[in-house]
Amino acid sequence: MLMLIDSVRCGLRNLGRKRFRSVLTILGISIGVASVVLTASIGEIGRSQINMEIEKMGVGSILISVDGMRHPSAALREEDLPRLQELPSVESTLPVLMKYTDVYMRGLVSKCVAWGVGDGAEETVSMVPIYGRLFDQADMDKQNKVCIVDQNLAEAFYHRSNIVGKTIEVQYDNKTESYEIVGVVESGGNLMQNMLGEYVPSFLYLPYTTMQSASGQDHFDRIAVRAAEGEDPDRVGEEIITQLCQTSGRSESMCTVENMAKQKEGLNRIMDLVTLVLSAIAAISLVVAGLGIMTMMLTSVNERTKEIGIKKSIGASEGIILLEFLIEAFTLSLVGSIIGAGVGLGIVLICCAIGGIPMAINWTLTWAVIGFTVLLGVLFGVYPAAIAAKLRPVDALRFE
Repeated sequence: MLMLIDSVRCGLRNLGRKRFRSVLTILGISIGVASVVLTASIGEIGRSQINMEIEKMGVGSILISVDGMRHPSAALREEDLPRLQELPSVESTLPVLMKYTDVYMRGLVSKCVAWGVGDGAEETVSMVPIYGRLFDQADMDKQNKVCIVDQNLAEAFYHRSNIVGKTIEVQYDNKTESYEIVGVVESGGNLMQNMLGEYVPSFLYLPYTTMQSASGQDHFDRIAVRAAEGEDPDRVGEEIITQLCQTSGRSESMCTVENMAKQKEGLNRIMDLVTLVLSAIAAISLVVAGLGIMTMMLTSVNERTKEIGIKKSIGASEGIILLEFLIEAFTLSLVGSIIGAGVGLGIVLICCAIGGIPMAINWTLTWAVIGFTVLLGVLFGVYPAAIAAKLRPVDALRFE
């Protein structure tokens, strides 16, 4: 037992003798671990953000569309809403219209996407109000000339978020219509962007009846449906298609159902794959750090050959010598991995605080990286330790 304690003390003392070399080795390990932890944390934050956006709309959200361009008589219309609402598995429905357009304020012009939505849109899509109000049923019934803009659009024209009460002009083919801004909502990914399949910088929302009146469009581009709690979205989608196809002129081949729960699973799988690939690339630096440990240990064996010979001549076994060098490798790996993990998480914390993004850490993966790094360091230290342990005392004492 005393020999074991002495081995630990000697191992730590030897690291202290060559402080600069030890610090450089620890630095190499720290950089490798920080890279892996940072990459994994970015992937976890990405997954968390995706899940948050989908949870805002509810994983039971379903998008229904019909190819109204090729089959005008089969397009989604007002009378389809009560039909879908009759289904026990459907909690709510939301008509959706979409138009790429130009908007004008203060003599400036900006590209945006105008959405026509119904009352209660915030329950089905991600519309988080910052200022003003959202639409109510009176806006739909009276076709009120009001609108809601997102934060990006507000800041593009006024360099501030609160522009409630201002007037904005929206381009419709050969004419423009003026609307009073009654609310401002948060910008960012939501169900609407999911429909587009790409990032769109600015959104403007109108009562769908107002947009239909201005554009002359008598049908909907999509209907967003929220499934009732506990209902299977796949089964609800099938029921919706069956209900819609009871209307003459429609067939299942004309209808498209997009299940947000499946999109969530698919996006999570993609994020897992991307994180795995990037982490594997970053992990190459851990192997380089392991080689650094081996190089340092081989140099140490060469410098301490006489010392090893003296220890063995007074009774130190091969096991004790081996243990002494492995303790050095273990200590370097442990200290370097802990510092690296702390630095990586610290960078993530600072970036999240600056960007206002909730921090998400995969602690299991973080500890796994630390454990793997320590194991890797010890494995790379086995060869130099074995060389030291097998030195013959006579040869070691003769070494110059």
